[in-house]
Amino acid sequence: MSLEIRPLSGAAIAAALDDLAALRIAVFRDFPYLYDGDLAYERNYLATYESTPDAILVGAFDGVRLVGAATGTPMEAHAAEFADPLARAGLDPRDVFYCAESVLLPAYRGQGTGHAFFDFREAHARALGRKRSVFCAVIRPPDHPLRPASYRPLDGFWRRRGYAPRPGIVASFRWKDIDETKTSTKQLQFWETTL
Repeated sequence: MSLEIRPLSGAAIAAALDDLAALRIAVFRDFPYLYDGDLAYERNYLATYESTPDAILVGAFDGVRLVGAATGTPMEAHAAEFADPLARAGLDPRDVFYCAESVLLPAYRGQGTGHAFFDFREAHARALGRKRSVFCAVIRPPDHPLRPASYRPLDGFWRRRGYAPRPGIVASFRWKDIDETKTSTKQLQFWETTL
């Protein structure tokens, strides 16, 4: 399957947000995120990309259908739950670009789209004068009861991209897992590379 991967801007970002919300709900339902999402929350959360001038949304399209997307913002424009741990570790959020979600439907994986997502976001971050690129990955115990036997962490892919976990820099964020009745706090490990 051949995908068209391109950054979106202006009205195109606004037009893609409902499709991005649906992708996030579908993809993040799987381990390790186990996110039990809803459209109302998603619309509110994703409004940042429409209202932040230096945000980026990279879409992967099969024809006109959005089948994958990656987003990013200057760190100071993202949620404080993510910027604050960096500031406490002595990093200036104004030097950091935050690579937020990267979601792709399973049928389209293994074709290099993940690399393209990072390439676009890192180029955008460099154009903004950012010195570091970071993202967060949820921390789950190896014996988590919902971990599928076939699960393969993406650590190797991220390391090949030049990212490494930053020990001791962890964000806390709340969402409802698919096996929970209410939201709970999750820990997310920061990964970083120098641009």
